[in-house]
Amino acid sequence: MKKICVVGSLNMDLVVTVDRFPRPGETIIGREFTTYPGGKGGNQAVALGRLGADVLMVGKLGDDIFGEQYIKNLKENGVYVDGVRVEKGISSGIAVIEVDNTGENNIVIVAGANGRVDRAFIDENWPLMEERDIFLFQLEIPLDTVLYTVEKLKKAGKIIILDPAPARVLPDEILLNVDYITPNETEIEIITGMKIENDEDLHRACNWLISKGVKNVIAKVGKRGAYLATHDSFAHVPGFSVKAVDTTAAGDSFNAGFVFALAQGKGIIESIQFANAVGAISTTAKGAQSAMPTLEQVKAFMDEQMC
Repeated sequence: MKKICVVGSLNMDLVVTVDRFPRPGETIIGREFTTYPGGKGGNQAVALGRLGADVLMVGKLGDDIFGEQYIKNLKENGVYVDGVRVEKGISSGIAVIEVDNTGENNIVIVAGANGRVDRAFIDENWPLMEERDIFLFQLEIPLDTVLYTVEKLKKAGKIIILDPAPARVLPDEILLNVDYITPNETEIEIITGMKIENDEDLHRACNWLISKGVKNVIAKVGKRGAYLATHDSFAHVPGFSVKAVDTTAAGDSFNAGFVFALAQGKGIIESIQFANAVGAISTTAKGAQSAMPTLEQVKAFMDEQMC
C-alpha cells in the first residue's frame, strides 16, 4: 500500500445546544456543551486511520488543552503525528458552534495555529513528507502554503489530491499541479464561476478545470454519488442509498475513502465506488470522526449493497 500524508487543519469544535439564539447583549442558559475534534485535515486523517491506512498528519495545534487532546485523538485513531507541532503562544484552531432546537446553527471559526502552517514548517517536515506517496490537501491553511507545497511535491513526483473546501477562486499554479480535485457542486460553482443546474453544466465546469491542468475531476453530487471527468471522458459513479442521520464530514469521509482505495492500487472508478460507500456510511450515525467507518464495516456494507 502506498503511504499517505494529509496536510491541513486541526480544529476543536465547541458545540453548545440552546433552545434559541441569544439576542445581542443577552445571556441565556444552554442545554448541553460538547467538544469534538474537527477541522477538515484532521477529519480526513482520522477517517484514513480508521480504515487502516498508513497516514501521516502535517499541521499545527496550539499550546492549550485542546492541542493535547487532539494529538491523543489522532494517535488513538492510527494517525502518525510526527508532522504535528504544538505552536507556542497561540490557541489551537477552534469552531464555536451554537445549535438551536430547530437544528439551525451559528458558527465562529478561529484559525489559531492553523494560520501558522507556513512554508518554513513544510520545509522542516520535508524529510518526513518525502517518504510519502499520496498527499491530500484542503483549504483551511494559508493558500500560499498549499501553493508552495503542491509545487514542491509535484517536482518530487508525488500524487496530489485537493479537496477545495472551503471553496475559493484558486490560482492556476495550484490547479496545474493537482492530479485529482474533489469539489461538490457548490464548490465547483465558486471555483469556476459557472452556475450548475444540470449535468451538462457540471460537465462544462469539469472541462474548465481540466483545461487549467487538473488531471482528474471527481465532482461529488451528494447521495447521487460522483462524476469522474478526465480529458476525454465524463462518467457517473452512482452512490448508495442509506438513511442519513448526520451528514457532518461526509465529504471528508469520501475523500479519505478515495485516497485509501487509490493507495491500495485500485482503479479510479473502483476508488470512487469505495469513497461513495465510506461517505454514505458516515452519514448513518451522529458526529463527524466518531461516525467514520472501519475497513471491515465498509466491506460488509459494500457486500450487502452489491447483492
